[in-house]
Amino acid sequence: MKNEVLNIKGVCFGEILWDNLPTGRKLGGAPLNVAYHLNKLGVYTDVLTRVGSDANGQEIVSLCRELSIPLTLFQEDHILPTSTVEVHIDDKKDVRYEIVYPVAWDHITLGELELQTVREADFFVFGSLSTRNDVSYQTLKGLVKQAKYKILDVNLRAPFYTKERIFELIGYADLVKMNEEELGFVSAWLGLPPDMSDQSKSEAVMNHFAVPELIVTYGAAGAIYHSTAGHFSHHYPALKVEVKDTIGSGDSFLAAFLSLRCRNDKNIPAEEILEFAATLSGYVTQSSGACPNYDATAINRFVWLNELQ
Repeated sequence: MKNEVLNIKGVCFGEILWDNLPTGRKLGGAPLNVAYHLNKLGVYTDVLTRVGSDANGQEIVSLCRELSIPLTLFQEDHILPTSTVEVHIDDKKDVRYEIVYPVAWDHITLGELELQTVREADFFVFGSLSTRNDVSYQTLKGLVKQAKYKILDVNLRAPFYTKERIFELIGYADLVKMNEEELGFVSAWLGLPPDMSDQSKSEAVMNHFAVPELIVTYGAAGAIYHSTAGHFSHHYPALKVEVKDTIGSGDSFLAAFLSLRCRNDKNIPAEEILEFAATLSGYVTQSSGACPNYDATAINRFVWLNELQ
């Protein structure tokens, strides 16, 4: 990894919040996590979100400024509070969330600034959770029409999703990321046989929705990237690390993937892109929280130490 600034711009849409962990409070929200890592990797990425006019919101804005996360598209709500989530981590390091509703990011509004920024961006990342309220949902529908390269991060958090809404969102996307469990849900909704292989399920999902690219993550087993270009599928294993928690590991994977995938001036092999994505995801997994501090030196040392094992 090199420290560099790339001529690529993106926008991440959706939730920003405080994760109340057993070890303390951490900044979170999948779109924020993805944007944090993209900016760390030299890809200027705005976050279109909304916080409350409360102490929690002020602290988020202050921390994001310290983390060099652009604040241009941050909105402030004078009625709804800033989002908080109670995070529970079990003995296997798996995570369960209790998400408060409604909160400020449920009311993200649409204006000319938001439209123009998305129109000029190279890519637009959005998650399914951010559409649980109709206000943010309608804003998202207005934005996807303007986006060049649309990435859906499927995030099934009961009770904040329906089959119909997830199907609609997948239909908007050029690239979809989901985990193994979410692939199972979508496959079942499509009526696919439960004993069908994940490879066949992935192909069926891509064919049904005409999705050009699909990433399925498998935790410690790594991830598989599917592309209709050349009918390509490639599996890359996760790095073996001492897991502190899995919060944000998928978000960092997606950010690292996009930081190389969206380099229009370079034809980077999928294997190299996935290797880098797995590396950053591994680094985050052995760190605490979704947004640990790092630079090129830290990542390169992490790779070197991992190779010694």
